[in-house]
Amino acid sequence: MATDTPDASEASGDLETSGDTVAGRPAGGPPRQLRMTDVKRLNRVWRRQTEGRLALLLDSVSQPFNVGSIVRTAAAFGVESVWLCGITPDLDLPAVGKTALGTDRFLSAYREPSPAQAAKEAAADGFRVVAVELASGAVPLFEAPLDGDICLAIGNEDHGCSPALLGAVSSAAYIPQVGRVGSLNVAVAAAIALAEVRRREWSSSP
Repeated sequence: MATDTPDASEASGDLETSGDTVAGRPAGGPPRQLRMTDVKRLNRVWRRQTEGRLALLLDSVSQPFNVGSIVRTAAAFGVESVWLCGITPDLDLPAVGKTALGTDRFLSAYREPSPAQAAKEAAADGFRVVAVELASGAVPLFEAPLDGDICLAIGNEDHGCSPALLGAVSSAAYIPQVGRVGSLNVAVAAAIALAEVRRREWSSSP
């Protein structure tokens, strides 16, 4: 179910689930879109299965619409902090808000000009900093060390992560691609990486 107005409120009660399948579907009937109250309950079920902390470091992600899209996805996956580095615009910029749709209120944003310094700050706060980048020594995202508390470092739309940032992260991972196009939009790449971090945690839950 899609909505253009994110809502942080929760409904009382729990949505019945069976494994990873939403229950309540009529026997033999087709899937149906969930009501908003059911979506909120379903999200609460997943929140109870989520313990790992998640953060982002944006290294000169320059386009406001990309930053806003990343912020909205980050809020959906429970990111708690985002470091804004280099020329990354502030989250209160109106152009960012057009795609963030107010979801920046769920994140703590820190302005740090140096991405390498931001990586050090994230590490000092207990995060393993992993760059999402096609770089020497990078491993496929599905093999990356993504357990525990993770800060994903996302680079500029054209130039990627800066050399200084790559020298400060604990590891780097890339998203395998098999098509003839060799790159992804930065907001899409961030979404894939965030989803993989959560998927890894959820798949290892008892």
